[in-house]
Amino acid sequence: MTSSVPTVNEIRKTFIDFFVNKCEHTFVPSSQVVPHDDPTLLFANAGMNQFKPIFLGQADPRSEQAKLKRAANSQKCIRAGGKHNDLDDVGKDTYHHTFFEMLGNWSFGNYFKREAITWAWELLTDVYKLDKERLYASYFGGAADKGLEPDLEAKSIWEEFLPADRVLPFGMKENFWEMGDTGPCGPCSEIHFDKIEGRTGSQALVNADDPTLIEIWNLVFIQYNREADKSLRPLPNKHVDTGMGLERVTSIIQKVGTNYDTDIFGPIFTEIQKVTGFTEPYGGKVGKDDPEQVDMAYRVIADHIRTLTFSLADGAIPSSDGRGSVLRRILRRAIRYGKQKLKAPPGFFHRLVDVVVAHFGEFFPELRSRPQHIISVIESEEKMFERTLDKGILEFENILKKTSNGVISASHAHYLSSSFGFPIDLTTLMAEEKGVKVDLKGYEVLVEKFAEDSRRRQKEKKSELNLGAEPISILQKRSIQPTNDQYKYEQKEVQTVVKAIWTGKELIDQLTAEHKNTLVGVILESTNFYPEQGGQIYDIGNINFVDSQNTAFTVSDCKVFGGYVLHIGYISDDCDKLAVGDKVETTVDYTRRIPIMSNHTSTHMVNFALRQVLGSTVDQRGSLVDNTRLRFDFSSTKGMSKDELVKTDAIVNELIAKQLNVYCKDVELASAKKIYGLRAVFGEVYPDPVRVVSVGVDVNDLLANPSNTEWANYSIEFCGGTHIANSKEAELFTIVSEEAVSAGVRRLFAVTGTDASVVYDNNRKLETAFTDAAKLTGKDLKDHVPSLLALLESHPVSASKRIELLEKLNNLQTTVKKYFKELESSSISDSNKVVDEIIAQLTESKAPVHVGVINLGLNNSAITDAIKNVQKKCPDTAIMFVSPDQEKKKVCVLSIVPPTSTAASKGLTANGWVVKVAEQLGGKGGGKTDVAQGTGSQIENVDNAVEFAKDFAKKLSL
Repeated sequence: MTSSVPTVNEIRKTFIDFFVNKCEHTFVPSSQVVPHDDPTLLFANAGMNQFKPIFLGQADPRSEQAKLKRAANSQKCIRAGGKHNDLDDVGKDTYHHTFFEMLGNWSFGNYFKREAITWAWELLTDVYKLDKERLYASYFGGAADKGLEPDLEAKSIWEEFLPADRVLPFGMKENFWEMGDTGPCGPCSEIHFDKIEGRTGSQALVNADDPTLIEIWNLVFIQYNREADKSLRPLPNKHVDTGMGLERVTSIIQKVGTNYDTDIFGPIFTEIQKVTGFTEPYGGKVGKDDPEQVDMAYRVIADHIRTLTFSLADGAIPSSDGRGSVLRRILRRAIRYGKQKLKAPPGFFHRLVDVVVAHFGEFFPELRSRPQHIISVIESEEKMFERTLDKGILEFENILKKTSNGVISASHAHYLSSSFGFPIDLTTLMAEEKGVKVDLKGYEVLVEKFAEDSRRRQKEKKSELNLGAEPISILQKRSIQPTNDQYKYEQKEVQTVVKAIWTGKELIDQLTAEHKNTLVGVILESTNFYPEQGGQIYDIGNINFVDSQNTAFTVSDCKVFGGYVLHIGYISDDCDKLAVGDKVETTVDYTRRIPIMSNHTSTHMVNFALRQVLGSTVDQRGSLVDNTRLRFDFSSTKGMSKDELVKTDAIVNELIAKQLNVYCKDVELASAKKIYGLRAVFGEVYPDPVRVVSVGVDVNDLLANPSNTEWANYSIEFCGGTHIANSKEAELFTIVSEEAVSAGVRRLFAVTGTDASVVYDNNRKLETAFTDAAKLTGKDLKDHVPSLLALLESHPVSASKRIELLEKLNNLQTTVKKYFKELESSSISDSNKVVDEIIAQLTESKAPVHVGVINLGLNNSAITDAIKNVQKKCPDTAIMFVSPDQEKKKVCVLSIVPPTSTAASKGLTANGWVVKVAEQLGGKGGGKTDVAQGTGSQIENVDNAVEFAKDFAKKLSL
């Protein structure tokens, strides 16, 4: 350690160097914060997570991990969601984090308490130079009710360094660590530091949750196993597992007040001020001293950008459930604080990724591998949320004004979630800031009810609800004009009027409680909903009352008939009546529409790319676009090769990288048809005027010079669908499958954005898995091949990568077959030598019986050949061969007892002999008096079976 204030990177390095160089530990890089191989965890939340297989005795003995005796590292951890969840507390104080680093050292059956305590003391006091007078240690004080004695060994060691009054006993909660209900466990010893210099008599503050006297290091001594009956069994090998929070120890070494005052967060705070344009820098204030929650916002944003950057670098993706939903809540929480507290401009959050990568990328190089991917994912999520954030905040304020009992109702909380994307914890936090509560129990009931209703409604044939000639005629007679759908391309709400309500049987004037579970269609004067047409899926969302903003109607489908847009769905549970003439506002679910737009524009780009790769004769034969993927049908007589798939992906991704504007314009049909290179679907009837969608060139330029042959270098199509404004918004593209539909027609499926990111991550992971497998040989490779096939079947990959990996899998299987064929040939060759030796022995000894082991596995043909070769030279000898197969854990027994042999004349039969020997191997046998065979599964009894066979023949025939 240098005399000047060390940086966090120096503090981390000092820890690792101490244990690697002085204490002979192996440095093990941090595992991914996304534990792909541990379904019990949302995120890695402790340093020991990656070493669980060692503690549980499940480590592959061939792995590097199984060879570890001592290890040290700094583990990336996230505690947000699940059992360990600090998310709600981040920002409110100065010591909670969702992301943190855990410094740790481990012993796997190597050293124990004395070394762990002595080295911890040496590092803290001699290397980090912490004041010895401010250190306290705790130890397990025992639990008489559980039959556990105090850990006097740890106490005694600590008293060699500290006075007895600063070595304190605590119970099971504080000082006994358990992995779970069963498994390795043991007492632990914590080290605490008093942040106030010169203070004495602070024993009462240890483990009292006082921010001025904090735990910095926990030494866990794993010496028991918790059995299923809750008893504790001493472990034959004792382990050490320690964890020290880097953020905490850094605040102490740098002699600052809190974790957030360290250089871990300083550069991030500076960047936050820069990208938000907020006038005041971070001031470290908390609670009442921070009335506008400015510093709280700084802490939330700084913590959350670390969490998002590290988790996305390790393969996580924000989504609507599981781990992804936690990340989405974290991201939206940060955006809300930036927007509301720091007046941040749209898109500020993704601009903070670079400072995190720069600050932590040297020690965690994975951050530097794909920073643009991280930025792109966060930017996409920002755009989705920011479209509704401002309106959601205003709506929250309106709801607050209606709240008279200090509790926001479950229905209002659900409305904020479903219409504005506000996670319930964000609503709860905003309510808490205003001194009110949220009906959380009611909200959970409502969520489950909506989910149940959704499952029920999915089973209904909603597509059967349509407007036929008769209702359309009635609408026309009532002078109700077709729906004004000019807003369907715009991402904003539309205030309009209910014009008609269709039940599927009749037009009615109002919906009431009797229609609660009836699927109906609502026709509005105007709408911004996109009805299903032209290969694009329908929009979903809500129809809200203008005056109250309460949801009147939930739209689950949307279709158009004769110009009338039918919003199909159900009257809201909170709505007593929806009537013709009501003033309403339409709210589309833009979280769902944005990926639809991305997929639709990408459909145009892949259409363009296919013509470049497969030739100009390729014609579109249909398409379907939704929020999860795109489907594209095209004319072709043969399937696409791997190279063609790769080239198509590359062309589309190149168009995305070029950040081309997407132009859309209604054009007179005759003029549009003159544009050189414009593509239209064969047989499709287009309206006049028709909408022209062009990626990369202004439609006005196309019309000004329609015969320009350069237009063939652009994607130009007729299309009435919704599209992104710039190709970059698609982020990433890949084809995931390509197959035949009918004679001369092929179909591909592709994904974009975060879905494509997941696929490319899978490409890399499976490529690594196959590369590692190629290093294996023989039985190890054979055992590994099924897991490769399972990986390929369970992980979506690019279509080109699938072809490549299937080729590799076929090559690996060929290698396995070749190996075992060579092994079999080698075994036969070896057995021939054994047979020659047996013949030589029998020729000399004239023994009437021979029993021997021959290593030909379960190759019955080879064993038969071997035994016949012996019989040819020794025709009067009774022979039995026992052949074990180590791989299949089975044994084959074959015998020949020639009728002319001495053994046969004295009563020995081949079948009787084999039956008895097979029983010794846990199996069965049978055959004729002269030839018989059997099998068994107790391969460990081969030697005993051979001796039994000899004794049996001797007693019976000799």
